[in-house]
Amino acid sequence: MLSRLRHYTLCSLALVPLAGPALAGDMSAWSAPEGTAARLVAGGSQDGALMGGVEIRLPPGLKTYWRYPGDSGVPPHFDWSGSRNVEAVEVLWPAPTRFDDGGSFSIGYKHDVVLPLRITPKDRAQPVELKLNLDFAVCGKICQPANAALDLALPPGGAATAYPALKQALASVPHPATLGAQGETGIATAELHQGADGAVLRIVTHVDHAEAADLFVEGPGEDWALPLPSRETGADGRTVFVLPVEGVPSGVDVATARLRFTLVDGERAIEVDAPLSAR
Repeated sequence: MLSRLRHYTLCSLALVPLAGPALAGDMSAWSAPEGTAARLVAGGSQDGALMGGVEIRLPPGLKTYWRYPGDSGVPPHFDWSGSRNVEAVEVLWPAPTRFDDGGSFSIGYKHDVVLPLRITPKDRAQPVELKLNLDFAVCGKICQPANAALDLALPPGGAATAYPALKQALASVPHPATLGAQGETGIATAELHQGADGAVLRIVTHVDHAEAADLFVEGPGEDWALPLPSRETGADGRTVFVLPVEGVPSGVDVATARLRFTLVDGERAIEVDAPLSAR
């Protein structure tokens, strides 16, 4: 059974933190002059919230992790406690990729990435000062923990000019969808089955690019550690993802819990938050 304990080898990676007051403008300074680095970028406004992003620069061949890192790895940790005029910050995650780490699998990004932010000000008429203490991991054959201290002031209404990489990242964030909805990319059913080796989840999908499609399943809390599913073709030709019911907290009934399914189908991706299908 999987657990939330992630096994990885660590060596230190020092990033240069910023000092002084928040920088006003469309982006902060990089946290390090060379190699792996991070910065904050500003966006416009949307439905009363300010948009922004955390841009992470990765050297060739290295990767960093998604919110759920898979069998191995460490998800980024965001500390916004030093910010001013901020009610909430929501991280929006672009569609990730599965990586074969040799005996285990991880989930994340193997290229420079922008993690979009939806920032809710306490007072929309006043500027926002974002202060982020970011802990993340950058991994090749070994994992390097990194820390970046970032600082950016956002005017009321946000930036006047949209940062192109932020726009691209927002376009790749999975769209909300409902279980059973029809479409080019969708999840038809997600059912609990009893097999010879124990209970399994079977998720039947609608996808156009079966060879490129992938699915990630998360529980409702950090104490869940569901494994990554395997892919097969159903009797009707549809792509089916199967995963054993492992990593479920003690005493929890997976049949009634709300699960989050992220289906990536080429350049399209959806996210379904729902309990399993009724049978």
